Amino acid sequence: MQVALRHPHLTGGEFDLPPTRAAFEDHVASVGLTDGLRFHPGDFFVDPLPSADVLVMGHILHDWSLEEKLMLLRKAHQALPDGGALIVYDSIIDDDRRTNAFGLLISINMLIETQDGFDYSGADCQSWMAEVGFRDSYVERLSVRTQWWSASNEREDC
Repeated sequence: MQVALRHPHLTGGEFDLPPTRAAFEDHVASVGLTDGLRFHPGDFFVDPLPSADVLVMGHILHDWSLEEKLMLLRKAHQALPDGGALIVYDSIIDDDRRTNAFGLLISINMLIETQDGFDYSGADCQSWMAEVGFRDSYVERLSVRTQWWSASNEREDC
């Protein structure tokens, strides 16, 4: 929503479980973006992700097991066109697992709150992205507590 507010020429949407539709539409209407944003109902464990030039997974991957993380990244890779991008936004653990106490505490929290969820390092995420077919990725630090990853969907075979 913040991207659409800053760049009104862009269109976008949210892919989420159907019961969240009303909250999404109310919020979109409250900021005047009903023409540019739409709701895509679905379950990312069952349904394909909607096709888009850019997909964002914000605080999604840490909730799930490694197998589920890889499945979601594969689905993102499949939904993106050649040249598309995936942005993963999460609280992360530093690669050396020594300095980001917040990331480590969030990982412990995920182990308490979820069956198999865990936080991960930038290097972990980049290796998973490469495993599912993304060619280029980088880690960008947004604050002391969060980082995001971007991966290009340019495929070797295209």
